[in-house]
Amino acid sequence: MSTGRKTSITSVIKSYSNRLFGFIRGRVRSEEDAEDILQDVWVSLNNVIDLGGIENIGAWLFQNARNRIVDGYRKQKEDTLDDPLSEELDALSIMPDEFPDDEFFTDLFWQELMAALDELPEKQRDVFVLNELEGLTLQEIANSKGESLKTVISRKRYAVQALRKQLQNFYEELNDL
Repeated sequence: MSTGRKTSITSVIKSYSNRLFGFIRGRVRSEEDAEDILQDVWVSLNNVIDLGGIENIGAWLFQNARNRIVDGYRKQKEDTLDDPLSEELDALSIMPDEFPDDEFFTDLFWQELMAALDELPEKQRDVFVLNELEGLTLQEIANSKGESLKTVISRKRYAVQALRKQLQNFYEELNDL
């Protein structure tokens, strides 16, 4: 690796490491999973032959991380396909595919999400928050609430559907930028 390329990758890592880790950590169950995904993103970046060919390095990094997070959820689901009650819906399914790499847009998204969460029925909001933001499994939520897993899964599904619908205008505005 040339000295210039090494310096370039090092500066990208320094610039994006904390934000990228925070982005990943907020979407996976453990710090170890987040560290693994972040490492995979850096390896992918290192494997890019022409860094100059990446138009927006930040967007590339966040999209790469998002893809790896989704792949992790898919693998989890494949591992549990024998149990139809284990199907989980994830918050990533309510985020737009091309989310801008900008702190302003990230803050705006979270404001919109919190406003949309406030409009959900309390039981749906609780399940969504406990699962997606606090990292509890749907089974743990069902156990703590003394409810069936099917009920908790249904509430999560309804919450995700409602959030998608409520955030649709926000997504369309982002796409118009």
